[in-house]
Amino acid sequence: MSAPATAAPATSPPPLPAAETVTLKVNGRTVQVPKTMPDWQGKPQPTTMLQAARLGGVEIPHYCYHDKLPVAGNCRMCLVEFGTPALDPATRKPALNADGTPKIARSVLPYEPGTPRGAIACATPISPGMEIYADSPATKQMREAVLESLLINHPLDCPICDQAGECKLQEYSVEHGQSASGFFETKVHKPKAVDLGPRIMLDDERCILCTRCIRFSKDIAGDDALGIVNRGSYNSIAAFPGRQFDNNYSLNTVDLCPVGALTSKDFRFKMRVWFLKETRSLCTSCGTGCNIVIGSREETLYRLEPRENEAVNSSWMCDSGRLNYKWIGRADRLREVRVRGGHSTWSAALPQIQAILAKAPQGSVAILAGARQTTEELYLLKKLADRFGAVTDSVPRTGAADGFLVAADRNCNTQGARLTGIWSGTMGAQIPRIAEGIRAGGVRTLVVFGEDVTRHGIGPELLASLETLVVSDLLPSATTRAAHYLLPGCAAAEKRGTFVNVKGRLQKFLKAVEAPGDARPEMEFLWDLLEGDVARRAPANIEAIFNQMVREVPAFAGLEWARVGDTGVTVPL
Repeated sequence: MSAPATAAPATSPPPLPAAETVTLKVNGRTVQVPKTMPDWQGKPQPTTMLQAARLGGVEIPHYCYHDKLPVAGNCRMCLVEFGTPALDPATRKPALNADGTPKIARSVLPYEPGTPRGAIACATPISPGMEIYADSPATKQMREAVLESLLINHPLDCPICDQAGECKLQEYSVEHGQSASGFFETKVHKPKAVDLGPRIMLDDERCILCTRCIRFSKDIAGDDALGIVNRGSYNSIAAFPGRQFDNNYSLNTVDLCPVGALTSKDFRFKMRVWFLKETRSLCTSCGTGCNIVIGSREETLYRLEPRENEAVNSSWMCDSGRLNYKWIGRADRLREVRVRGGHSTWSAALPQIQAILAKAPQGSVAILAGARQTTEELYLLKKLADRFGAVTDSVPRTGAADGFLVAADRNCNTQGARLTGIWSGTMGAQIPRIAEGIRAGGVRTLVVFGEDVTRHGIGPELLASLETLVVSDLLPSATTRAAHYLLPGCAAAEKRGTFVNVKGRLQKFLKAVEAPGDARPEMEFLWDLLEGDVARRAPANIEAIFNQMVREVPAFAGLEWARVGDTGVTVPL
């Protein structure tokens, strides 16, 4: 019998090769930067002067360049003076100064034969020993000339421009421009208020032809709908003849526009941007969970904008999600606690619901929890269901995915509902069982959060046969009208919590505005229902509930609220 084979000793994997770097100087300071960096498609490309300067802590002004778009190099705002190691003309070897240091051939002054007079930093690759003079007199002179050219025909209407306060032309004019103009000729007047599409208005006079909108539409959104027409000073952006600029990502061009040329019809002249409070949040229109910034003032929402997150939505969001906020301020929002059709209070209604649930026989309670509730609310609903042996489920919502950001799952927290155990198997499979239970008299109490169940197989006649119907929602429906206990809830913009997107990214969002009337975050009154005597317990706290949830839900093990950053963490599905 042969001897057993001896296991090979464990070895650590070989170390990854160090990234190749280039040493150069930015404004006289030596920096080391990667030789290559990802381009707009994530492919490695030679590092440019603009990227190297940024890594060295110096921002070179630019208009047409954008990290997420193909390089165009047409605005010339990023022109810089630079220097490269000089060669001895006789020996073709590096030339040295008297002290032995490499001699640098500067591109502008003093002018060295064979070198250009400045370069566009957005498209010029770096080289070893290069020196970038981002603030030299020659660079400043080039910037002033470019700005003067851009402002020749630009209208002087900053006080009424919708972009005022976040306009790069305005900012760069102050930082890098001249205080006086030498232009006395008549300006070229281009069209104003051009209806470019159903959501976009164009002011041609303000356009600086950076072509960001053109490149985004063609290369990112896949809709080659925009181009430049006319020539010279009369160049202008336009949709192709017979077409409108109308795709589900058109409003991203408003974010990209560095001036006030492209504006959103929805936000145009509604509010000055410096009055807006900005809150980090999430889009709730589908399961992608795009990161957004909510702009609000005095408890009113004015706009949603994408917030960069490479793991989810890059720098973009769809138009349908961006405009999906007006219902939050609808006049018919549910604002009152109601018991048996009459006005009530939280302190009166919650003890009554607690008493009813406490007397409910095991299996006589069913819970339908919308997969648009926060993960914390779904967790508390599952705990409530476990206490009474309740059947639980959520309503599925599906639509067509577009292969970019819009997911087929139209619920924003389907994975959160599944991971907390609200549903298992197939979402919606238990709804017929709940309906049959109501019909047979076995289910006597139904708790509904965020759904109109009359549209999903539990009609008004079944709701009327229940002993107790507890409903929490935001807008009126046939289900809320049938409720014995109506508890007004909150939109995501009115509370804090987390969602888990279709790829398993757990992300948190913050509160932007106060809820109207008596409406409260569902997490708070669910906590009240579970914990009993309000006077003897601590109030609901998002951090405490989240940290309790992660101890009980295996997929969230090891997480803490304080450690879930602005871009979220991935959890196992």
